Amino acid sequence: MRKKRVLLAIATSTVSLVALTPAALANTRPQFTPGATGIGDPYFPLEGNGGYDAQHYDVAFSYDPATHRLDGTTSVTARATQNLARFDLDLQQLDVSKVTVDGRSATFTRDGQELQITPRHGIRKNARFVVAVTYGGVPQTIVGSPVVFGSPYGFVHTDDGAFMGDEPNAASTWFPSNDHPSDKASFTFRVTVPKDRSVIANGRLVSQRTTGDRSTWVWDEKYPMATYLATADIGQWQFKTGKTPGGIPETVAVDPKLIGRDPNHPDPMAFFWDTTAQATDLWSKTFGKFAFDSTGAIADLATYNGQAIGFSLETQTRPLYSDVRNTNTIAHELAHQWFGDAVSVQDWNDVWLNESFATFAQWLWAEKQGGATVHDQARATYNRHGATDTWWNVVIADPQRDTMFHDRVYSGGGMVLEFLREKIGDDAFFSLLHTWFEQHKYGNGSTEQFTALANKVAHQNLDSFFQTWLHSPGRPPLPQG
Repeated sequence: MRKKRVLLAIATSTVSLVALTPAALANTRPQFTPGATGIGDPYFPLEGNGGYDAQHYDVAFSYDPATHRLDGTTSVTARATQNLARFDLDLQQLDVSKVTVDGRSATFTRDGQELQITPRHGIRKNARFVVAVTYGGVPQTIVGSPVVFGSPYGFVHTDDGAFMGDEPNAASTWFPSNDHPSDKASFTFRVTVPKDRSVIANGRLVSQRTTGDRSTWVWDEKYPMATYLATADIGQWQFKTGKTPGGIPETVAVDPKLIGRDPNHPDPMAFFWDTTAQATDLWSKTFGKFAFDSTGAIADLATYNGQAIGFSLETQTRPLYSDVRNTNTIAHELAHQWFGDAVSVQDWNDVWLNESFATFAQWLWAEKQGGATVHDQARATYNRHGATDTWWNVVIADPQRDTMFHDRVYSGGGMVLEFLREKIGDDAFFSLLHTWFEQHKYGNGSTEQFTALANKVAHQNLDSFFQTWLHSPGRPPLPQG
């Protein structure tokens, strides 16, 4: 009986087949399109690229100080954010000899700073892939840009090696990348140099091995980092490692040519070590627990074409200085480890979230060292600039590309933060900074997000205040207080 019922069921069932036309079959296949050639930053529209999220950079290169030649392979691990037919990396001037995607050769073309890569097969959305670019040449320093007042930046060749100061758009002078702060990633640096040279980079030293006349240094930054904060500096460094009094690992590298150069600080190692430790511990108490696993300094006697470079930059974990700087400058650059590095800008028009905050911190440092109060420093800034001074024409929250590092963004923004502090009170103000840091740590933030958080933390509508001080030109009346 059981067999008859099964046969009956088969006999009486109906099967319908649907014929799929070529058009219907095409609609079932994923459609692959090129990623955008730029993130869409209002100041640097071609910086960064669309279609993927960079997750890790493995930057391996050799450098010969005698010829200034760099040869390397950078591997980028990324996740596709769309079905990718093609994607770009940013790379300036260096010659590319080979590109692979997941180990297979890919075709590539160059269009200015855009390295356009076409893999053999489309990459599906959310798939992880690894693109490896082999390249070489003499990295070209960027000079004459009004953005940084004409100073040389990017990959800078020095008497005994090189240093890399990339803000805002020069990481692409020495490695291919998605060169925009909105796409942060972890980094590994593998740098081979003559054995009488040393390398210091972001993060922590993993290994150092000498074979014959060459030495390879491996540094690892495991926390997300914007590309412009990457550095791998080559020279005849003196090193010191240890911990701050607060227990944070610290590494300082000093160019021996700085010893005795500044009569106020004849021992630059002791000066950078002590000031860095003190400032790092202070900001950890003021703004929130230090976000990385190492702090420190890189101090180089740096020149370009025989001329000294006036350079300080908040490269992640340990800032870069082109000479012996004062303690205020060190405190400023280390404050960037919170505002700029751990919390990065969403777009470059938000740069005040980096520079105004570090300037406020610098003023707070000066006050704690027995100098003028932040209150007085803010009012001195206001009083230095009369109503007809063009200084007031720069809008802090949108300063424009060529004036993005104008003093109105630095001192003017620091002044605004102090006026905000006086308006909402110390408890709310420092709670705001701490909350901002914790909410956006390892990511990005925008002006709109900060002002919305300020309203929430202060339990006030501060929109008019921010419109007046951040979004408008001109000299408003000095707040009472």
